[in-house]
Amino acid sequence: MIENSVTNIIAESDKSILERIGQFIKETRLSQNKTQQQLADDAGIARSTLTLLESGAGGTLLSLIQVLRILDQLSLLKTVQVSTQVSPLLLAKQAKNKRQRASQQADKNNHSTSW
Repeated sequence: MIENSVTNIIAESDKSILERIGQFIKETRLSQNKTQQQLADDAGIARSTLTLLESGAGGTLLSLIQVLRILDQLSLLKTVQVSTQVSPLLLAKQAKNKRQRASQQADKNNHSTSW
């Protein structure tokens, strides 16, 4: 099911994807009972910018992030997260060089205690 929806998105035009994002923002805003002006003020953007986002006519990535943050929808960007993977060979080398024992402390002052 997910694979099919990804294929559909890939086949869509950029304009269509922008409109889909705009519709999501508008529906989320309305479900939270916020006016465009309230959301724009909370996000720190102009209402005209929000209108552009909602209509799918554009906007900046920064504006989109600000709006998603106010709508509590930043979780949509989880898939954008870059995960670094360490090579198994590098892990094995690091494990080999990992310290196995503590060394004895050298007595630097050569204090001999006689009882």
